[in-house]
Amino acid sequence: MAKQKATVKKIFSPNKGPVILVTNDDGITSPGISALVEAMRELGEVVVVAPDSPQSGMGHAITLNSPLRLDKVEYHGETIGYQCSGTPVDCVKLAVNKILHRKPDLCVSGINHGSNSSINVIYSGTMSAAMEGAIEGIPSIGFSLLNYKMDADMTASKHITKIIAKNILKNGLPVNTLLNVNIPYLSLSEMKGIKICRQALAKWQEEFDERYDPHGREYYWLTGKFINPDKGQDTDEWALKNGYVSVVPVEFDFTAHHAITYLNNMKWDV
Repeated sequence: MAKQKATVKKIFSPNKGPVILVTNDDGITSPGISALVEAMRELGEVVVVAPDSPQSGMGHAITLNSPLRLDKVEYHGETIGYQCSGTPVDCVKLAVNKILHRKPDLCVSGINHGSNSSINVIYSGTMSAAMEGAIEGIPSIGFSLLNYKMDADMTASKHITKIIAKNILKNGLPVNTLLNVNIPYLSLSEMKGIKICRQALAKWQEEFDERYDPHGREYYWLTGKFINPDKGQDTDEWALKNGYVSVVPVEFDFTAHHAITYLNNMKWDV
């Protein structure tokens, strides 16, 4: 990819269909985002704004105390792309405010190399980029493939992303809602279908491995294992283990609405 100075504004042709913003957290050179771009090109005009290096696990971090760099790059000879020195959320903010100067018709993030099901949605840079799109009022989807290898076969994933994105472009999403889509690493013929799910109530049981550097200084390396006590057959974890693509509607309103009545029944005299 050849770097160029970032342009201030992208002009779109109404004849090329909907404008689709593509971003991710694995970086602009990842195979996953290349696959997503190929799939979205069949649905509209694609603009890529993605981190210039991997940003996995960044969550909804934004850059406050460092300058943000934005470089225009030639992306596979057809699609204009921009690589950003910041986080996935920074990428969406810059895309809307400095590149598009309008809200795209759809924001898609991914295809992430690895699962973002269950509790992983909280830590995911992939999903935080999609969430930022939803905060902006843009129909947004995060896509993840259950395979961490950079050379994973994306054939089935491209087909699934296109089906789901086409449906959302046509029908939209409820206000303040985005989709968390996880795709099992199977061929299309092996997949049982697409299942609308709830997020499994699971977590990481974390451990910190104590190690020593060559100078004898102690440091820690995060390890652990995924624990899923939720045996419900309506969860994303169940769907993925049984050959389905899981689609979980997510909202960024963190209010525990069910707890409001409970708390109002307490005495709060000051």
